[in-house]
Amino acid sequence: MRPSKRAADELRTISIERKVARYAEGSCLIKFGSTHVLCTASLEDKPPPWLRGQGRGWITAEYAMLPRATHTRSRRESSSGKQSGRTHEIQRLIGRSLRAVTNLQGMGERQITIDCDVIQADGGTRTAAITGAWIALNDCFDWMRSRSIVKENPLRDKVAAVSCGIVGGEAVLDLDYAEDSEAQTDANFVISGAGALVEVQASAEGAVFTEAELNTMLGLAKGGIARLVEFQKQALV
Repeated sequence: MRPSKRAADELRTISIERKVARYAEGSCLIKFGSTHVLCTASLEDKPPPWLRGQGRGWITAEYAMLPRATHTRSRRESSSGKQSGRTHEIQRLIGRSLRAVTNLQGMGERQITIDCDVIQADGGTRTAAITGAWIALNDCFDWMRSRSIVKENPLRDKVAAVSCGIVGGEAVLDLDYAEDSEAQTDANFVISGAGALVEVQASAEGAVFTEAELNTMLGLAKGGIARLVEFQKQALV
């Protein structure tokens, strides 16, 4: 039995609230159970310097965990003068995931920065961030379209992410912290709305895993992503 009493293929309670940041072109507050992430999208009317003159835009991301997002206060990375390797990894993952489903030429020479700030953490912060970031980006593109900055929404598909793991010898979906800290295998899956793989991260934490176990986790992830995409659709209504 999972600590949360959920079935192996059951997501945590999902909540998506759009337009929560007054000044951002797109925003949402997404909750995966007790993991809460604020996602905002900010438009800059010029591309990064290295992309100028190429006729396409760029999407980048920044990720941060607030000091009391966890049980004990963590020091702000800005006060230490550098970001951790984990932060770099996650924000690059968010950017790659969003660019994979975006027609960058359709943006024109502009940049959108997605900020994902973890208000409360209980495992799966990167997967919640990616799922919520798509909502913020979509609303930013709609904002641009309503002002004739772009002719149509450059998004080609939805994208969402979910964690899986082997816990106590069983493959389970959407790990909270209690499971994540005890998992023998930890994996994150980023999948498009059409079911195409965007990125797979999987590592043996306490024991090696088999190809069959990886396929089982992938099956769980596909089912979970399909439900997350439905939550995204409902949020846009």
